[in-house]
Parts: sequence; structure tokens; C-alpha cells
Amino acid sequence: MHVVFFVLLATSLTRFVQRHAAEPRAPWVIGLAVVLAVLYAIDTVLTGGTPSSPRGGNTWPSAPRLIRLGAVVVTWAVLVVCAPSLAWVAVPLFYAALRALPPGAAYLLVAFLTLLVVFAQLALAPRFSLDLVVGPVAVATLATAVFVHMRRQTARQHALIDDLIGTRRELAATERREGVLAERQRLSMEIHDTLAQGLSSQQMLLQASLRTWDTDPDKAREHVRTATSVTEHNLAEARRFVHDLAPADLARGGGLDAALRTLAARESGPALAVRVHIDDGGRAAGLPDRVESALLRIAQGSLANVREHAAATAAALTLTRLDDQVVLDVADNGRGFDPATAGGDQPGERGHGIRAMRARVRQLGGTLSIESTPGEGAVLTVTVPLAPPTEETSR
Repeated sequence: MHVVFFVLLATSLTRFVQRHAAEPRAPWVIGLAVVLAVLYAIDTVLTGGTPSSPRGGNTWPSAPRLIRLGAVVVTWAVLVVCAPSLAWVAVPLFYAALRALPPGAAYLLVAFLTLLVVFAQLALAPRFSLDLVVGPVAVATLATAVFVHMRRQTARQHALIDDLIGTRRELAATERREGVLAERQRLSMEIHDTLAQGLSSQQMLLQASLRTWDTDPDKAREHVRTATSVTEHNLAEARRFVHDLAPADLARGGGLDAALRTLAARESGPALAVRVHIDDGGRAAGLPDRVESALLRIAQGSLANVREHAAATAAALTLTRLDDQVVLDVADNGRGFDPATAGGDQPGERGHGIRAMRARVRQLGGTLSIESTPGEGAVLTVTVPLAPPTEETSR
């Protein structure tokens, strides 16, 4: 629209000079045209050439802006009185008024500019014609309608963008909160399955050593040595927990198979024998780190339950790798329990830690099931799906 203003001003002034160069008013018209161009250029530069608010001009502009706009309009009005042929420069001025002023004031100024255009057209015409009145009014009405429509569309677009930005911020905040909650849950499960279980084992072993210290010193010393071993492992878990929260047994290398055997050796003792069976079907490929970590934690929690609540003499860890899933079974020959009452995480119950196990399995998209009958032991089975092997890995 700024380009249109200068093009219309230049062409109208050229037409005037071609027809009225010899008249005494010509220098005044040329001077006013130059002044008008300079004032418009200054206003354009100082306002940045853009609307002050894309959401609508519902407020008055600043005093300097209002003065500049007034100077442009007054100069053009005087110019039109002197040279009616420059009347069509009003079209860009319509947009300048609509862009800068509140709607009511802008419409009044557009009406004033339109009346001046009609006056100029009638002054140039040899006789009255209705077209000279209807034409400028129609152009002004169309220009105003187009501008108002574009402004409303722009305002709606900006409102939509603001809503989208707000929604994105709310979504990001929600995701951060969910991430914090998920991390807290993960950390609570890590602490429960490592430090808490180790401290519980130490307590039981030390209490057992106190009970047998006078009657069976050798057995008491064995309990103390076992508690010392558990303490060393717990310390390693705590250090690993601080660094990267990876299970210490997995960090030593050898994968889940070696970690389960290390766990079984550590949990085995005079009262409980733990054995491990690995059935990989010739599949040497390792499991994802998340899966290995979760299965090891579940095995640790399960054996802690067996040791603390089952009164079992034997337990077995069985890891089975299939093409599309991995299965971990933890079985014991203890006194059994009712699976329907497990999972409450209440002190003294067999369900200690089962809810955390279910949460771990659920995060991996797997399932956890428990089969037990009072007096006949129990079997905990965890099934975790795996991504199907590609053609290259299957070879």
C-alpha cells in the first residue's frame, strides 16, 4: 500500500504537470506534492511501515503518530483543493486511517476523505454525473470492508496462535509433571528393590546371629559374614545408584544371565538354596538394558519376599528367551499364600513389593502373574514382549 501511495502520487502529479504546467498554481501543487511525499515517508519510517496492532486498532495512537497522520491528511486535502486530479491518492490514506485510528474515528476520516474525492471528481467533470458520486463511495466502502475483514481474520489467527502456544505450554508443563512423577516412582522402586531390601536382609541376619550367638557361635558368625557380604553389595548398589541407577550386578558385565547367577549365589545360604536355569534356545543376543534392569530388580524383590515370608528351603530362577518375548519365573517351595491378597505393600504381608513389580512390568508392556496355593509354594511369572528380530539379526 505504501508503494501504491507513491505510484498514485507520481502519476497524478505527472498528469497535472502535463496539462497545467503553465498555470501559476503549478509550483504550489508540485511543492505540496513533495511535502506530502516527505510527510508520508517520515510517518512510514517512524511507524515501521506496519500496523501498530494486528488485533485491531481499538486504542488511539500516540500523540506524535496522530500529529503525523493529521499533517499528511491536511496536506493532501489542500493539495486536492488546488489540484483535484490528485484525489485518488486517498485510497492508501484510507488504509493509513484504518490502521492507525480506532474504528469509529477511522470510519469518520474515511468518509471525510471520500467526500473530498467526490468534490474533486465533480470539479474536474464538465457536468454532473451520478457515477462520480457512487464510484468513490463504492471504492471507499470496498476498501474499508476488505481492510476490516483482513483485520478480523488476522485477529482470529493471532488468537488461535495464542491458544496453541498456551496449549503447548500447558502440555509441556503436564509432561514435565508426569515425568517428575514417573521418575519419583522409578526412584522409589529402585530404592525399594536395592537399599531397602539389602537393609532388611542385614537386619534379619544380624537378628538371627544375636539369637544364636551363645548357643551356636559358628552359625552366628556365618550370619554376620553373610550380613557383611550383603552390606558390601548394598554399598556398591548405593554408589551405582548415585552415578547412573544401573544395577551393580549388571554393571559388572556378563549381562542378565551372570547377574542372576550372582544374585542366586548371594541369596543362597544354610536356610535357602537358590538355583538358576537359563533357557535361551541358542539365542546369544542380549536384551535391552531397560528389560535386563527391570527383570533383575523383580528377581531381587521376589527372592526378598521368599526369604522374608515364604519359609522356603529352595527357590529357582528360570529365564527363558523366545523370539518375541522373554519370561522370568521365580518359584519356591514355601508355605504359599493367596495371590488375591498380595500386592498391598503392607508390612508383614507376602505381597511386599509386588505392586512395584507390576509397575515395572507395565512400563515394559508386559504381564505379571502369580500362582500359589497355601502350603504348596508359589510361582511368579513375568513376561515381557520384545521387538521382532530383523532379517539381519535372525541370520
